[in-house]
Amino acid sequence: MQFSTHLIEKGLVEIDGSQGEGGGQILRTALALSVITQRPLAMHSIRAKRSKPGLMRQHLACVQAAQTISDAQLSPIGAGVTALQFAPAALKAGDYRFPISGAGSAMLVLQTVLPALLMADAASTVQLSGGTHNPLAPNFHFIDRAYAPLVARMGAGLDLRLRRYGFYPAGGGEALACISPAAQGLQPFDLLARGMLQHVSVEAVCAAVPRGVAMREFDELARLTGWDRRAMELLPVSQEEGPGNLLQATLRYDHVTELFWGLGAHGVSSEAVARKLCQDLRDYQKKPDAAVCAYLADQLLLLQALAVWQSGQPASFSCSEATEHLHSNMAVIAQFLPLRMSIETASAPVVRVAPL
Repeated sequence: MQFSTHLIEKGLVEIDGSQGEGGGQILRTALALSVITQRPLAMHSIRAKRSKPGLMRQHLACVQAAQTISDAQLSPIGAGVTALQFAPAALKAGDYRFPISGAGSAMLVLQTVLPALLMADAASTVQLSGGTHNPLAPNFHFIDRAYAPLVARMGAGLDLRLRRYGFYPAGGGEALACISPAAQGLQPFDLLARGMLQHVSVEAVCAAVPRGVAMREFDELARLTGWDRRAMELLPVSQEEGPGNLLQATLRYDHVTELFWGLGAHGVSSEAVARKLCQDLRDYQKKPDAAVCAYLADQLLLLQALAVWQSGQPASFSCSEATEHLHSNMAVIAQFLPLRMSIETASAPVVRVAPL
């Protein structure tokens, strides 16, 4: 596929996929913004800094999902392809189904289409299948408990339902997302403090895995944190949904909810899973002036950028760490939207987004 002069005149955006962290987040953000702004995208060096560069199964699913919701013209793609051209026609609300065979992350597919569907002219539903709880990707509960409330605070709606767990490597998970755009457009807000801790819950899932795995995780987490072991809950799950093990802690503050999790793996002890989760918790708690953790900051940035662009009003938030992912996301957004973005160094990094 070659871009016509007409498409180039619409504001072709060229993205170097090797910039910054050089991973799949650059692709997902670029696709979402291409659909939203209706600007054609040419991207090269996709996932150049990964051990297996180019498009893999879940990235192909992200590209195809973005194409579906926008009737985009798309250059030929396949596994391992490191460049693509993508020209959206029109963003369409609707009822969509996006499956990934195996355990590719269904949540990353949702991450690709959600920002665009929040900007559509009507509500949408998205049925997802594949991995719901994957390493190196936001899991279902994180999107539901930490991210969706921020969408609601902007005036939009994201209602999520988990129908079936999908763990690596078997996959087979199912989730439904009901997306309602904001009636008055996305509204930006400041989120500079997390507030007081109101509630903590600890849960585990053992699907086709002995429940003793979770009991040992609970024992170790209680020992490390001093939390009440008796309040920790083993969630019900069909034994056909595994094998898989999940340990997660949800912390609800006055102004934000954070979720930290760990996944069991072959050769990794229950105690090690609990210790890693506890370390992630402590890294966040060491920065009491940070409203959101590093993972949620990466997700929140694009939402805030869209809200500022749409409303013309500024926004800011503090985070526990300004990661390379955050910087890379910022660089991609800057190529599509006329915004001024900065990260101030303080006791916790403060991200500021304002219209030009």
